[in-house]
Amino acid sequence: MLKCAVSLAALAIAVPAFAAPVTLSPANPQPSVGDLSPGLAVSYGYPGDVRTLKDAKAGLRKARRGPPLRGLSYEDNSEGDLTLTSRKSQKVAAAISGFIRFDAPGTYTVNVFSNDGIVASIGGKQIALYDEIHACEPAGEQDVIVPSAGWYALEATYFQRKGTACLAMDWNVGGRMGPVPDSAFAHID
Repeated sequence: MLKCAVSLAALAIAVPAFAAPVTLSPANPQPSVGDLSPGLAVSYGYPGDVRTLKDAKAGLRKARRGPPLRGLSYEDNSEGDLTLTSRKSQKVAAAISGFIRFDAPGTYTVNVFSNDGIVASIGGKQIALYDEIHACEPAGEQDVIVPSAGWYALEATYFQRKGTACLAMDWNVGGRMGPVPDSAFAHID
């Protein structure tokens, strides 16, 4: 499980969670293995200030493609470190896209951690929403129903305002929550 510095005050705040499981739709057609590259595609915008997902989306109007993300395994960094694969540490907006692979059908629990805001979907269903400035915290667990093994489209908008940054995803495999391995993510160049 992702380790984040969370204050006692932050624990007292209710973390958003989605009530009912959502059924994901597999990518159709399934991408060909030969067309896939490891990690996730990302484009960056650098708004003058960013406090909400609306600000992030406005900042992404002039986005430029950045180096791919290795996956969603960016634990809380140190202040001044670059955010993800961007060229800046602060006031960064990112549009992330690609695929996540589920090796077996079933019901999974997923949880996205971010610092700061995130909205993310898998297989056409929203699985995370945290639209405010905050420390590295979970968006809330979401149960997803995976009808078949294979690739599922992943889309996310993320922003980092100032201070430290994180973006990571956990899922349950074998009854335990743990990080989604980078090998489960791919994108088409």
